[in-house]
Amino acid sequence: MYRSQTCGELRNSNIGQEVTLSGWVQKTRDKGFMIWVDLRDRYGITQLIFDENSSSKELMESAKSLGREYVIQATGIVIERESKNDKIPTGDIEIKVTALKVLNSSKTPPFTIEDDTDGGDDLRMKYRYLDLRRNPVQRNIIFRSKMAIATRAYLSDQGFIEIETPNLIKSTPEGARDFVVPSRMNPGQFYALPQSPQTFKQILMVAGYDKYFQIVKCFRDEDLRADRQPEFTQIDCEMAFVHQEDILNTFEGLTKHLFHKILGVSLDDFPRMQYDDAMRLYGSDKPDIRFGMEFAELKSEKNGVDLTSGKNFPVFDGSEFVAAIAAPDAAVFTRKQIDELTDWVKRPQIGAKGLVYVRCEADGTYKSSVDKFYDQADLKKWADATQAKAGDLILVLSGEVDKTRKQLGELRLEMGNRLNLRDPKVFKPLWVLDFPLLEWDEDAQRFFAMHHPFTSPKKEDVERMLNGDHETMKALRADAYDLVLNGVEIGGGSIRIHDKELQSKNFKLLGFTPEQADDQFGFLLGAFEYGAPPHGGIAFGFDRLCSVMSGSNSIRDFIAFPKNNQGRDMMIDAPSLIDQTQLKELSLEVKA
Repeated sequence: MYRSQTCGELRNSNIGQEVTLSGWVQKTRDKGFMIWVDLRDRYGITQLIFDENSSSKELMESAKSLGREYVIQATGIVIERESKNDKIPTGDIEIKVTALKVLNSSKTPPFTIEDDTDGGDDLRMKYRYLDLRRNPVQRNIIFRSKMAIATRAYLSDQGFIEIETPNLIKSTPEGARDFVVPSRMNPGQFYALPQSPQTFKQILMVAGYDKYFQIVKCFRDEDLRADRQPEFTQIDCEMAFVHQEDILNTFEGLTKHLFHKILGVSLDDFPRMQYDDAMRLYGSDKPDIRFGMEFAELKSEKNGVDLTSGKNFPVFDGSEFVAAIAAPDAAVFTRKQIDELTDWVKRPQIGAKGLVYVRCEADGTYKSSVDKFYDQADLKKWADATQAKAGDLILVLSGEVDKTRKQLGELRLEMGNRLNLRDPKVFKPLWVLDFPLLEWDEDAQRFFAMHHPFTSPKKEDVERMLNGDHETMKALRADAYDLVLNGVEIGGGSIRIHDKELQSKNFKLLGFTPEQADDQFGFLLGAFEYGAPPHGGIAFGFDRLCSVMSGSNSIRDFIAFPKNNQGRDMMIDAPSLIDQTQLKELSLEVKA
């Protein structure tokens, strides 16, 4: 072995021992007659000391030659450190070096290998092998490893079997775009990389493996954000002979176990909310319930509410929907801050046309941007509706129902950020239940499955599935559920269809011809004819769960070799062109 201990291991109890350490040079401090070297490995940092009074000339010269990130082996005696460092576990000791060996030299790294580095994202991604040496990144990778081990242990104890499913499968047009892989042995034909193992885990239920899981790579060729990567990892699970309640209880248990095992946090039972209520109160199917600011409807034609009409304010009079939130203790916002908020909601990403505000003054009066149209009695009704108290700031948006709810939902989160109400160390999980079966795509002018085509509709909605009426189709509900944590969807699933006739009916609803359904999913429909049990499941976004539990905003922090926002691996420079010979073997021709 190149070492007797790691760089994070030695303590006062080791004083007087001869040890050998190996690692990377973090930094050196040369005082001429004395040299200190911080030696680092993934376990910690230990200080080495060279003293001209006790170290040979050759040893001092060797120490002087060391540069950052040199890989070295040092042997010496553990001594008490004169100037102790209480910020590191090894801060009470140091190593008086008697022998030094350079195992490998290093070029000067392009950025500092420290917690707070001077390297930008692209530079660190290009030299990812250096970035991975930094303590914050190492902590995240180790955290991910512990999460995976704890997940496997829990599910195994619950009787689940880990089964691998194929990575080369058949392309399907539903969902996100597939990554496709050409087949050399079958010219002109292609595999696809799986967006999820959905159909395979249903096949496993038919095969009798009633509790399945795997921690599995999934692939989606879609536009990227901080919480998206072209390849990501799921905790993928399926159970047979279960109802929705069984699945919720099992995976609420998994989540509680991970929090307790990894963070030492005990979670209460998770509250539940209907999808319709989540949209009505928060404008989102993944509401952050760490803080209030629930929506109040000031005008809703559907619900028969109207606290805004008849005052000659054309913006509200011409809108089918007006809603508001009360931001706590935000009446102190200056006009400049409110103008900034107005500009923020007008951004193309939000799309609001404007923002109305009401200050709830300490003396019980109200000051608004629409005082010309609404008197104190009117504004008090708004305050009552939003449950605003003195010192609060009421913010109002209007327009078409769905768009306004989404805009107000984004504004609510922004106010939560500005008022420091979204503490990453506070965890508020939530089950959102009974999602719509279908969602309307304006561009395609058709309905798509909100979850996937294998999600079971509510029993009471089966009879009206093929009515063909737009409003009826919009109102269909599914046995689908999401687990939300701090405003982030960390898992989602559903009870599946296990009957061939109902599955065929659902395909027809989604616009599949019988021939298309058979071509793409004939193997599943065929399996359903051989005794498919009732079943359902869930998939957790593993990278996303790691990031939320750690208080991070990006899943990239928990992936060893992530892609950038353009889907490129900066380190290996992929994707890249391939050789013409390879193209010929694959019967492919690339056109510029």
